[in-house]
Amino acid sequence: MASNMDREMILADFQACTGIENIDEAITLLEQNNWDLVAAINGVIPQENGILQSEYGGETLHGPAYGPTSHSTAASSTPSSSSAFRHVVPSRQIVERQPRMLDFRVEYRDRNVDVVLEDSSTVGDIKHILENELQVPASKMLLKGWKTGDVDDSTVLKTLHLPKNNSLYVLTPDLPPPSSSHSGALQESLNQNFMLIVTHREVQREYNLNFSGSSTIQEVKRNVYDLTSIPVRHQLWEGWPPSATDDSMTLAVSGLTFPCHRLTVGRRSSPVQTREQSEEQCTDVHMVSDSDGDDFEDATEFGVDDGEMFGVASSALRKSPMMPENAENEGDALLQFTAEFSSRYGDCHPVYFIGSLEAAFQEAFYGKARDRKLLAIYLHHDESVLTNVFCSQMLCAESIVSYLSQNFITWAWDMTKEANRARFLTMCTRHFGSVVAQTIRTQKTDQFPLFLIIMGKRSSNEVLNVIQGNTTVDELMMRLIAAMEIFSAQQQEDIKDEDEREARENVKREQDEAYRISLEADRAKREAQEREMAEQFRLEQIRKEQEEEREAIRLSLEQSLPPEPKEESTESVSKLRIRTPSGEFFERRFLASSKLQVVFDFVASKGYPWEEYKLLGTFPRRDVTQLDPNKSLLEVKLYPQETLFLEAKE
Repeated sequence: MASNMDREMILADFQACTGIENIDEAITLLEQNNWDLVAAINGVIPQENGILQSEYGGETLHGPAYGPTSHSTAASSTPSSSSAFRHVVPSRQIVERQPRMLDFRVEYRDRNVDVVLEDSSTVGDIKHILENELQVPASKMLLKGWKTGDVDDSTVLKTLHLPKNNSLYVLTPDLPPPSSSHSGALQESLNQNFMLIVTHREVQREYNLNFSGSSTIQEVKRNVYDLTSIPVRHQLWEGWPPSATDDSMTLAVSGLTFPCHRLTVGRRSSPVQTREQSEEQCTDVHMVSDSDGDDFEDATEFGVDDGEMFGVASSALRKSPMMPENAENEGDALLQFTAEFSSRYGDCHPVYFIGSLEAAFQEAFYGKARDRKLLAIYLHHDESVLTNVFCSQMLCAESIVSYLSQNFITWAWDMTKEANRARFLTMCTRHFGSVVAQTIRTQKTDQFPLFLIIMGKRSSNEVLNVIQGNTTVDELMMRLIAAMEIFSAQQQEDIKDEDEREARENVKREQDEAYRISLEADRAKREAQEREMAEQFRLEQIRKEQEEEREAIRLSLEQSLPPEPKEESTESVSKLRIRTPSGEFFERRFLASSKLQVVFDFVASKGYPWEEYKLLGTFPRRDVTQLDPNKSLLEVKLYPQETLFLEAKE
């Protein structure tokens, strides 16, 4: 039975080999195999080159070595959901376990900081990184969010059995909260640009340099090194504010005068060297074989300034970085990468996509099937001995450039700086899975640069091939063509599916359009009927209202008429006989002294208002309605009797 210490080692090795990040899942698989590491790995990753036979004991087993799938293998086997890599685990091979990387998202007030560390680091290492990022002393920090009990600065992250992604937050109870005005002013100054007027003391030359407020003093000194050839450690400055005590400090908080600030730089004087010391240093220079840029900074002190050292111009040794470290915007980082690549290797190079990796996916994979392309990701590394040859002789070859521009969307990233490397590995894990990320993480510096060929699929993005820097133009072209053959077959299927889907959608659209037109016609017909019915109802209402009004007027007139005089009346009586347009007659007696208006009211009470009908006399023929209604019947000669007839007015 394995001890607790052995189990921790077995668990770590099992996760490194299989890429399983969930600790509970990994422990369950190991318990199913009685904590036999080899059996558990073989159960999770079936091996194509034979089953591991090594017994686990004291030493750490190889994590899986990954290689790109060949064309024949990719065509005959089904790729996994996370990548198209074929796992190759040589039997009986024992190496050291690769470190496990942990991602921390740390919240502090209104800021978020992403920290990537190996699991062999301590909690204090996280605080040290946060101290530089947040400008908060580590001693004042309380780091909260751990799921375990007691955690102090010396606690090793591996002992906490943390998942891949973690969320923490920083408390600073001993520090006063910043005022909103101070935070706003700091943020504003970070977004401002400072003009630094730097005078090179020895040659009396001025340089006008623009830097953002978020740039550090160290970045300024490195840029001045490119201009003056004075290494950073030999630079002697005048003019920095007293508050600028740390080279990691940003210009926004260093106390510089905005918008312009004057500085002076010169070379720090060194003691006179003896002849023996000079000869010793010259000997050391010629013995240099493989070192980084800092080792060559003092080459000018040995008389190798403008000439070439080992066949490489000294200006090449002082080249600017391909990509800024901790660039906030990936598009801006790619702009600098393209400009620097052109300055080093000429204008004949692949056209790099300017934008985020997600935007490159959109451009390559998510258009119409006929317009889709493969995605080529170029991973650069300045410290690899293969980089210059690969870039100048292969990546910039006209045949390669032409083939990439026609068939690929090419995206690039610089893996030289650790921060940029960690950022890409995070992107790689998110888009391709932990297996691919682990593969790139295990690549040694001298295996760079890398060229990843990615094909977009419905369920995932598949890595077709990983091309290392030790290749030839012909081999590179053959691999690109092989990837295009796989992609073309998939593209034809996608085009066929897309055409069939568009045909179905067109038929459905036509049916929907015909149905919509039919519904519109039915709706228009129904609305017309409803309008007609509404108009009829309105007219009927108006007619009824008019009839009711006329009836009310008629009744009012009928009630207002004076009583009909009797035949035996002693007063003079006029007897009128009136003929209607329908041929009917009605008679009535009126006092001869009654006004003509009384006759009009009587006729109106019978339903023939004088506004609509004329009352005509017979002999002589005359229009009685034209006479003065206030005159008496006697005066208008409607006495003693008269026959009148009604006629509708035109």
